[in-house]
Amino acid sequence: MGKKVLAIYYSQSGQLGEIIDHFTTPLAEAGMSVEKVRVKPVTAYPFPWTPGQFYSVMPDCVLGVADELAPFSLNETAYDLIILGYQAWFLSPSIPVNSLLHHPAFLAVLKNTPVITITGARNMWLNAFSGVKQLLGQAGAKLVGNIALVDRHPNHISFVTIFHWLLGGKKDRYLKFFPYPGVSTADIAHTGVFGQTVVKYLNTGSWENLQEELMRQKAVELKYSLLLLETKAVPTYFVWARFIVKKKKRNGWLAVFRYYLLFSLFVAAPVILLVDNVFIRPFSSKRIKAKKQHYLALN
Repeated sequence: MGKKVLAIYYSQSGQLGEIIDHFTTPLAEAGMSVEKVRVKPVTAYPFPWTPGQFYSVMPDCVLGVADELAPFSLNETAYDLIILGYQAWFLSPSIPVNSLLHHPAFLAVLKNTPVITITGARNMWLNAFSGVKQLLGQAGAKLVGNIALVDRHPNHISFVTIFHWLLGGKKDRYLKFFPYPGVSTADIAHTGVFGQTVVKYLNTGSWENLQEELMRQKAVELKYSLLLLETKAVPTYFVWARFIVKKKKRNGWLAVFRYYLLFSLFVAAPVILLVDNVFIRPFSSKRIKAKKQHYLALN
């Protein structure tokens, strides 16, 4: 009897759905039963966003506040593998994915089940992955693999293009000059290679070296500069979220946060990277390597 695989995810734009489709195609071709479930909140998040709608989710997202999901059903009571597709919103697991990881129906099938996580992100996904990893551990799941697909363009360029996509709803070239936003079509299609690798391990039931092989295939690549900026940013996001959530009128403070982000990206980030490149990075190769391994570790 074929292996039973659940691929469950949330996506607004549909990009993560495309990634899941390409990733699971080799599993289905190998005769495995692949069940795909796209979860949805009771109150849908818009796509495209308006700026106000986008920033309004920041406090609850950063603080891990769950939302009610629309009813969904699972065909099986147990699976040989679960593929969990997630996104990073404000450097944290998106509200729908966080809600899924608190949902009784999903928690029931997670316990003692191998899980592979996969994301399509702008470029910063480490803190979101850490949050997802923690919740999977609390549920008793066995995290056996992680895949992170990102926009490969420079940080400032991808910031412009992703907002063009999020606020405009079209994955096209802004001003016919900037590159296409999001994960490239070539990288999305290439996830089928990772799926072929997973087939081998799923057939044997042994997952011991899966992540190492995925890493060799560049299923996850971590740039130190982005790691540095993300780890600096996460604590300030929590400060902002805890501050704003206490306010009866949030909109004004969310607007201030919006300008804080622009300042952080275009002013503070270059200064942080310059100081680190000159005074810290040349003398900290072992520490940097250990820090990378810490964030990439599955356990």
